[in-house]
Order: sequence, then C-alpha cells, then structure tokens
Amino acid sequence: MVFPAGPTTRKGSLGSWTGRRVSAWWSAGSAGSLPAITAILSALPASFPLPILILQHHRRSPGWLAQILDRTTPLAVHFATDGEVLKAGEVLVAPPDRHLLVNPDATVTLSQAERVRFARPSADLLFESAARSYGPRVIAVVLSGTGRDGADGARAVKEHGGILIVQDETTSQFFGMPGAAIDATDPDFILQFVLPLDDIGPTLQSLTEGPTSP
Repeated sequence: MVFPAGPTTRKGSLGSWTGRRVSAWWSAGSAGSLPAITAILSALPASFPLPILILQHHRRSPGWLAQILDRTTPLAVHFATDGEVLKAGEVLVAPPDRHLLVNPDATVTLSQAERVRFARPSADLLFESAARSYGPRVIAVVLSGTGRDGADGARAVKEHGGILIVQDETTSQFFGMPGAAIDATDPDFILQFVLPLDDIGPTLQSLTEGPTSP
C-alpha cells in the first residue's frame, strides 16, 4: 500500500515508501505519556482496523489506566489477560507489574520475569516480541518518558523492517525514552518518523489505509 504524505518533522516520508500490510501497533511511554496516549486514541475512529497494545510505566498502581483510556476513545479498552487473542479495534493495556509480550499466533503473554532497565512492564520486551512475531507488519510508537526503556526494542523493530514513530522533543514532557529510541536506530532508517503529538494519530490512520493509486 502507498501511504499518503502529511505535515511532519521526520526522518522518513510517508509518501515515498510502499510497504506491506500492518498488523498491529504498540505504544510505550512513562512520565508525561498519559496525555499523549489519550490524545492519540481520541483521534482514532471506531473503525480503526488494528489491535493496539499500550504500556506505561507507573510509580503507583495503574489500576485506573484502562478505565481512563476507555473514556477517551470509541475503541474498546481493557487490561490484557494472559493468552488473550489480539483483535482489530481493541486496545490492550499492560497490567500493573507485568511484562506484556506478543506471540506469532496473535496471543499475548503476561510475565513477572525480572525487571528490564528497572521497568516492569518493559517496552523493550514488548517491542522485541512484536518484532520477532510480526516483522515488517509492526508499528511501534515511543512517547514521552524518562530513561532508556524501549531503545533496544526500537532497534529490534528497525532490524525486522517495522515502522517506528517517535514523539518529538517539542511536544514531549520528557524526551528520555523518545531520544533514546532515536539514538538506538540508524539515522538513515527510512521507516522512522519523529512527529509532533498532533500528527501521530492521523499518521497511524494513514498507515492503515489501502493504496491510493494502482
């Protein structure tokens, strides 16, 4: 499919890349990412054709996160359960203190394995499992947050031919995670997009659309 171009501050060009069908998108962030997640979800229609997995770091129990997000979007939002099957138009949120992984059979696994970069859930583990399972059909989104979690996962997405979207520094409350993801990937990686927050939702929608020309 051909992705139509839009206004961005980016390393790639939506209008210049012809890619393969995308199967899902995964989002990760920590400090400052809740407003970003809600803004993106609110921009997506009820007909959004992909499953969505969301991971956010919390200092306190995030038992309220799925409920808050469910009020911001027409998409169904709930905490992921072990063995659950990914479904188009559903948003799965990583539960408190559990790693969230995806499998090639379109199911998810929850794990209490050791923390990665002091984090559980870990963006690195989520992105790496997605890259191994779905290769070029993955869209990974790194939002505002501190630390470097997600950098190794961003590199894995790149190495498997997936698409990486990173929130830009201007609209990120904290640029640690987005900056680390950018630093971890080659500057000539054409499927990496560094976008202001308001452009991420429309870009995700563009990435799921069919071809605009034969």
